Amino acid sequence: MQLNEIQAALSSMSLDGWLFYDHHERDPLAYRILGFKPVRHVTRRWYYYIPATGEPRGLVHRIESGMLDALPGAKTAYSSWQLQIDGLRNLLRRGRRVAMQYSPNNAVPYVSMVDAGTVELVRSLGAEVVSSADLIQVFEACWTDHQLETHLEAGRRVDAVLQTAFVEIGNRLRSATAVSEWEIKNFILDGFSDSGLFTDHGPIVAVNANASNPHYEPTQEQHLPIRRGDVVLIDLWAKLAGDPEAVYYDITWTGHAGPEAPSEVVNVFEVVRDARDAGIRRVQQAVVAKESLAGYQVDDAVRGHIVAKGLGDYFVHRTGHSIGRDVHGAGANMDNLETHDERRVIPRTCFSVEPGVYLPSFGIRSEVNVYVAETGAHVTGKTQTTLVAI
Repeated sequence: MQLNEIQAALSSMSLDGWLFYDHHERDPLAYRILGFKPVRHVTRRWYYYIPATGEPRGLVHRIESGMLDALPGAKTAYSSWQLQIDGLRNLLRRGRRVAMQYSPNNAVPYVSMVDAGTVELVRSLGAEVVSSADLIQVFEACWTDHQLETHLEAGRRVDAVLQTAFVEIGNRLRSATAVSEWEIKNFILDGFSDSGLFTDHGPIVAVNANASNPHYEPTQEQHLPIRRGDVVLIDLWAKLAGDPEAVYYDITWTGHAGPEAPSEVVNVFEVVRDARDAGIRRVQQAVVAKESLAGYQVDDAVRGHIVAKGLGDYFVHRTGHSIGRDVHGAGANMDNLETHDERRVIPRTCFSVEPGVYLPSFGIRSEVNVYVAETGAHVTGKTQTTLVAI
């Protein structure tokens, strides 16, 4: 646990403390940030309070009294509900503004781990509960130098697998050999395995109308053949296998299986590409100017371009998501559609920029990863500028 860093962050945000709480291992963020694993299944509630200054302290149930032994500070044991409330009141003494894994109106569900009843209980003891979302971003979404290197190496390998997948589709079409979404999905997974990459699910290989379903994924039972004239969308994500600190690389490219794509397809691709680039520029300009930039503002820049081109109704998801050890990380999302994400874009974080336009007959998405450093921001892998001619 990075106690000194946590307390410094609490002080900088004018918070009296950070209250961690769990029951039945419902809050994985708590264990990652505190840096411990439960010694046994968590069947009783525990609380751990880190004040902005002073020693942390914990509250545990008597039959699981050793649950927080790996963490510093004194622990108090309770058994009855009355003793639990008294113990929590003592834990929070002098704590007025207290962070918890809570999000007002559940605006950021990735950090909204604490149930409403527990928030009510803490408030009844005189504490103001504020969201830990910005703290979570500092301690969960900021990458180390090593993590950045794992991302860049994963990117090189994923980019290579993607290009071979498009080549494989083209080779099969030219040789009049049947090819399907399902077969290319497995071709990519084999490429990941051969390249030392891990993914938790996916990838997406989608043609035509299937590409208009942002979370479509072919299965053995449900998939389409890939034929000449088809729009082909491939969304794939992976990280280096065997490294617990490795972080994901996540991209989407779109191609057309034929000598010349229809003008409508080309036009939609160019709108999506230019919207993507508008978002990248918005981030880069803000970082260089040291301007405070929130996730929703990046979404506005991207979505505004698509709306101006008359296709706003067909862009049905947020612009991008945080990337970390999970492909959808705990940092700021580029979102002013599904949520109004006011979390700041901060250094040493990475996120996707992935606008899409999803028409009834075909869909186009273009996704890159943007890493924010102290003095600049850049795309971490290859950037698609034209439709892939398959």
